[in-house]
Amino acid sequence: MPAKSALRRTLAVIAALPLLTLAACGYGSDAKDDDTAKVAAGAKKIDGLDSVKIGYFGNLTHATALVGANKGFFQKELGATKASYATFNAGPSEIEALNSGSIDIGWIGPSPAINGYTKSKGTNLRIIGGSASGGVKLVVNPEKIKSLKDVKGKKIATPQLGNTQDVAFLNWISEQGWKVDAESGKGDVSVVRTDNKVTPDAYKSGSIDGAWVPEPTASKLVAEGGKVLLDEADLWPDKKFVITNIIVSQKFLKAHPKAVEAVLKASVESNKWINANPDEAKAAANKQLETDSGKALPADVLDPAWKSIQFTNDPLAATLNTEAEHAVKAGLLEDPLLDGIYDLTLLNKVLKAAGESTVDDAGLGVK
Repeated sequence: MPAKSALRRTLAVIAALPLLTLAACGYGSDAKDDDTAKVAAGAKKIDGLDSVKIGYFGNLTHATALVGANKGFFQKELGATKASYATFNAGPSEIEALNSGSIDIGWIGPSPAINGYTKSKGTNLRIIGGSASGGVKLVVNPEKIKSLKDVKGKKIATPQLGNTQDVAFLNWISEQGWKVDAESGKGDVSVVRTDNKVTPDAYKSGSIDGAWVPEPTASKLVAEGGKVLLDEADLWPDKKFVITNIIVSQKFLKAHPKAVEAVLKASVESNKWINANPDEAKAAANKQLETDSGKALPADVLDPAWKSIQFTNDPLAATLNTEAEHAVKAGLLEDPLLDGIYDLTLLNKVLKAAGESTVDDAGLGVK
């Protein structure tokens, strides 16, 4: 079997299975409902639904969802329809949860959204909004790596084979003129796929020399003595690139547009509140992380991590298309057909009602 075909088959298997590191309760861990999310007196159910199931990661790059849950924005807009939550450690498991109906709407990175859409031949999901830009860094051991050229020959971690940061790092390696086998991670740089929860310990033990990772993992490494060698935002026009999207099951979108609109309204309200109240929002996101995982982030990790993330309703669709091209270039994805991956109709309706600028789908919207 040709190497690329074998690699794509491997990635298809990876994308189809939940990671073993997930808690053993379905596809993700149930997030605890916050006491602030009270149902208003006289509120009615939306679309007759008892609940809307929302998924997100325990990452600061998913702070729109963290804050929306903690401050009760989702519950407020959903009325008597319960906002329920599930947290995930990786994109493939969240896509599987969406496909199975375990969640209805999710916050997720661009690579799993692209993979999920292409593997279903455009039938399982739509990207319905943006959430965050930035928050990804190459952090290294300053005693071993003093310049970008010193990365050659070193062991650098990424979160998972084929995930958003893995694709970005492989593309950067290629642009340096270095060679790496994408599947094995072996070559001029050793790409070590390591769960973000394990990466700080791997760094402390010396088993890796650095990592290309999202926040707050990047700032955790800095707190352990690492140095930021490169901020991925510096590689993009206007320093903006999508790191978190909002996706929805196409089946749920068709059957329950009012519920989807309510969640999007809450997301827009969350981003507006985050940008107007950055210190309070940072604390609210951290409180939700503590509620979900039992552990809050210390200030020396939380503060620098928060500063590197921009919260936006714009899905930055043109950058998603570029990220797909990077995955193709790395041999991780066949040239994808992304037409129809976006449906920003409801988001733009919400933005217009809020007096905010509408956003563009870069020609990849539903026709």
